[in-house]
Formats: sequence, C-alpha cells, structure tokens
Amino acid sequence: MSVLRFVLFFAACATLPAQDWKLWSPRAELQPKGEQSGGALILRGGGNAAAFGGWHRTVTGIRPGNWYRLAATYEVHAGITLPSRQVVARIDWRRADGKRAGQPSYAYQDQAEGATHRLSLLAEAPEHATSAVVQLWLIEAPNGDVRWRDVAFEPATAPPPRKVRVAALRLRPKGDDPVARFLELAAQAPDHIDIILFPEGITVVGTGQTYSDVAEAVPGPTTRRLGELARQRKTWIVAGVYERDGEAVYNTAVLIDRNGRFAGKYRKVYIPREELEGGITAGNDYPVFQTDFGKVGMMICYDVFYADPARGLALRGAELILMPIWGGNQTLGRARAMENHVFLATSGYDYPAAIVAPDGEILTTQETNGSIAFAEVDLEKRYIDPWLGHMRGRYFRELRLDVPTLPQP
Repeated sequence: MSVLRFVLFFAACATLPAQDWKLWSPRAELQPKGEQSGGALILRGGGNAAAFGGWHRTVTGIRPGNWYRLAATYEVHAGITLPSRQVVARIDWRRADGKRAGQPSYAYQDQAEGATHRLSLLAEAPEHATSAVVQLWLIEAPNGDVRWRDVAFEPATAPPPRKVRVAALRLRPKGDDPVARFLELAAQAPDHIDIILFPEGITVVGTGQTYSDVAEAVPGPTTRRLGELARQRKTWIVAGVYERDGEAVYNTAVLIDRNGRFAGKYRKVYIPREELEGGITAGNDYPVFQTDFGKVGMMICYDVFYADPARGLALRGAELILMPIWGGNQTLGRARAMENHVFLATSGYDYPAAIVAPDGEILTTQETNGSIAFAEVDLEKRYIDPWLGHMRGRYFRELRLDVPTLPQP
C-alpha cells in the first residue's frame, strides 16, 4: 500500500482487506454497528442514541507543510436528520510518537444529489505531522444507516491565492439625486477593483422622501445607472435600494456584474418597527451568488442584530458578505464575520465603511464623509485557531441546527 497515496473505489475495485479499515469509538458502548458489504463501509446507529465512532485508517509518510486532498462519498439510507453533524469525514494528523499534530481537518465542502453526498477537503499538513488518520464517523444517529464509498486521500498542490479588491463607500449626500453623488465617489475608487459596496437606501438618503416615494422596479432605473458604472470600471457592485413589487415595497440590496448586468438581489429579512411602520415588507430568503472570484451573499443593516442571516449565507457557501447599512452595532458586525468565518464588508452612514476578516480583524475602516475604504483580501487564506483549528471547516460540522429554539408545546 502506498504510504503517500491511496485511492479506494470500493464499487469498482476488489474489496480491501478488513485490516485496512478498523472500527473505532472512544468507548465500546458507543461503537456504531459497522460492516463492509457490497463495496461499502457501512455504519448503523443500532438504536443507540449515544452512538459515536466509525471507520479509521492510518496513512504514513505525511510531510509537514505539504497539501493533501480528502474526498469521500456517503449515501444516507435511513435515520439522518442533520448530515453536517451526524456524518463526518476528517483527517486527524499525527506525530511520530502517535500524538496529535495540530488540529484535525474536517471535510466541509459538500456536494449533494439526493441522498448521496460528496465531501471533500484540501488541507495543509501541520508542523510535526508524519501520518494521518482518515476518519469516517456516525454521530448520535440511533436509526442512522450510512454507507461510505469512493474514499480518496492523496497529495495535492497548494491552492493559489484568490485575491479580491474590495472598496466600500462612506458618503451621506443631501439633495434630490443622491445616486449621482454616490456614482461620482465610486468613480474615484482605486483601479482594478473587483467589487464596490454602496450603503443602504441610496435612493432615499438626504432627499426627505419616503420609502414608497422612491420605490422602483428591480431591475429598473437605478440598477441601470449602477450598471453603467460597473461596465465602465469592470467591477461588481452591491447597493441598497427600495424595490416596488406590486403592493409591496422591499428594502433590497442589488448585485450588478462587471458587464453592467443585473445579477441578483436580496430583500432584507429583519425589518425593524420603524421600517415596518413606514410600509416596508420583509424578505424571506438568504440567496448566495457565484461571482468570478467566489461566492458572495448580502445582508442589510438590522440583519446584523440577528445571528441567522450571516449564518444562513455561510451555510450556503458565502465567502464574502456585503452589507449596506444605515447604522448599527459595530461589535455585532465583527461577531458575524468571526462566528461564521467569512469576510464582511460594510458601507453606511452612521456606521463605518469597513472590511473585516474572518478572525475579526478590521482590515480597513473609514468614517470620514466622502471617503472610500479599500482592502485586498484572499478568499483562499486559512485562518487557523491554535486551539480549535480551521473553524471554517469545523464550525458547521458541530453546529446544532437540530435543537429547537422555540418552546415546544
């Protein structure tokens, strides 16, 4: 067996000897039922609500600082209510003395098609690592029946940086055409910007008008004006407008692509009483959009006071959240970036134009009227906690979305 590479295709190849995979659990009474059958590594809860453990395999010859790829397919046959927590594939790095090296790396990229999931991970071997234990687990699923197939662990090249140049505006205009003022300032952004972020409500600020006065179709007149700038600068744009759809008026963030085309929108989910009394209707979704540099999501202002908008975007794969805002709690803004391990960019009036890293560091901030906050971020950068590891992978594997938050009748 190769010490640096093994690729196991159980359905197509001869079944590996039983000693190649071993069952493991922290205590015997927690061990899920395991068997190899039909080219699959099977785990069943066996009616045990506390079941925890699974299949392990050790690979030697690991080199610290080298990159490795783990991929594994699993099929859910029964009893799994929260796959992200109950079905886990990870790498537990080990030193020559058998003790843990660094922190385990969780396979968190999940492509699902029905009951079949393909988990994958690209990870750097930590300092002192000489071997890796590939672990396929079933956790607290008493009626669970999971079948692992097509497990691969192999050396890989380090991922190239994904640098993104972000600019956020800090402007509070007065007058009849605030959009024109925003466009003038945005035109002064540095060259080769990838995305420019405008604040919330750019069509109403400083005009003295109401939400319904300025509400328009999306796409519509304002998205066309933003699109002209996006096309000229070859940049993506996110901006807050007020959208009319039938009888409803929404507080909406729009996404414009580099060619000036309308690419999507987000309708603010959390509506404070002030906006509700002003006739704003709440949205009901957290869409994520694929750009040419990565996945982005949008939040608006009052959303920052609640945990679920940023969480919903991160769960759907957002790497950068763009948040037009009027004013709010800056500590909560940093917290949303930290707890979901994403970059967060903000543009506001009573809130700074700022860009925050996944570890909570404020990379840039501007509070002077008529200024632009700018930073270059790397979406491929791993933020490793020395005690907890790479939380972008770990956090959502351990998130308890299955525990009800509302009182039960």
